[in-house]
Amino acid sequence: MSSIKSLQWRYATKKFDDSQYLSDDKIHILKESFNLTATSYGLQPLKLVVLKDKTLQQELLVHSFQQQQIVTASHLLIICIEKNIDAEFINQYFELTKEIRNTPEEILKPFREFLLKDFGAKPQQELEKWAINQAYLALGNLLTVCANEQIDACPMEGFDAEKYDEILQLEQKNLKSVLILPVGYRAKDDIFADFKKVRRPLKETIIEITKE
Repeated sequence: MSSIKSLQWRYATKKFDDSQYLSDDKIHILKESFNLTATSYGLQPLKLVVLKDKTLQQELLVHSFQQQQIVTASHLLIICIEKNIDAEFINQYFELTKEIRNTPEEILKPFREFLLKDFGAKPQQELEKWAINQAYLALGNLLTVCANEQIDACPMEGFDAEKYDEILQLEQKNLKSVLILPVGYRAKDDIFADFKKVRRPLKETIIEITKE
């Protein structure tokens, strides 16, 4: 499929076929895609929980407004933010940069010092908001990859993050869940699959500025 046809094919899946599971190869593609998502400064203040456990999925259902996609999906992806975005976190990024690119410290030093000063001056609430913005970038990237790979998905904000964190023991990992994405294959009787997309015409959503 072309990119446009893939995006036309995708929809927020309301009913998954609970007898079908994504292959390990498909899940690996989603993991790699998440890890390759663009993030501000390249800092990646995110982690992805890949859940394939029907017992846990059932336990999470009550904390997801009883949305059945949670239990019928092949896997449930939980996008989390790092709670400790501090000097240690930033320094780890620069050490990894040196290791992978063999970049000398004298070249990295000005950027390192800028980020340490900038992030060090921000209150925790602002850092969390910044990290959540990166989570939405990851979600958008995953949705596009799902479309290209013919993986059905349903992006969700409607869940009790505190309960998810408790059940999945995310607090012990210094993580906070912010978005969830059930993935799998659509059920044949999901009527929403055949609905026409409702989108404003391009002339109402695109502004072109050109120079002759």
